[in-house]
Amino acid sequence: MKFFSKKNKIDESQLIKQLIAGDEHAFQKVVSDNHNIMLSVARAIVGDAFADEVVQDAWISAIKALPNFEGRSSLKTWLLHIVSNGAKTRVHRENRISSLDDGWESETSDKFDHTGHRYDDVLPWENATPEAILANEQLQSIIEHTFQQLPAMQRAALTMYDMQGIGMDEICNILSISSSNVRVLLHRARSTLHHKIEQYQQSENNVSM
Repeated sequence: MKFFSKKNKIDESQLIKQLIAGDEHAFQKVVSDNHNIMLSVARAIVGDAFADEVVQDAWISAIKALPNFEGRSSLKTWLLHIVSNGAKTRVHRENRISSLDDGWESETSDKFDHTGHRYDDVLPWENATPEAILANEQLQSIIEHTFQQLPAMQRAALTMYDMQGIGMDEICNILSISSSNVRVLLHRARSTLHHKIEQYQQSENNVSM
């Protein structure tokens, strides 16, 4: 799998050598480039209460493991994989195993296209555009609440693919699942959000009638 160019690979190789040597400027650059997205992934999986701690632990683990980093993926993907594993471990430790996701693997992957949209489930958005949705504070609140209630694996996939623009192959590496499983997670998360928006629109239409 190709995640970055040969030039970037060389740059990262040099950066990793600097990190191993304890170069403070190199470490600051890596933190600046990756901390926010690591925090987003941690929050998606384990929630706000433990996200900061999970990311701090991930940095410690990454620094210790750097001498063994083989460069088979980008440094960012590797860091997010560490965060993902740490977050999932924390979920289990907090006795919230079911919040990772329930039964998402039961849906066959051949129903979805490469972006996680279901072939036989075209979801009309009535008159709502993304701009209109964002301008509606009540609807925005509903979407945020619904997003937070999604199972962790759905939140993680949606955060990385739709919000952070991370590629499908990278997400597979980060979450340690297949691309077909990522597509199922994306579909289920999007469907849940869509139906909540649809319910809100219907209730608004009923009130205005």
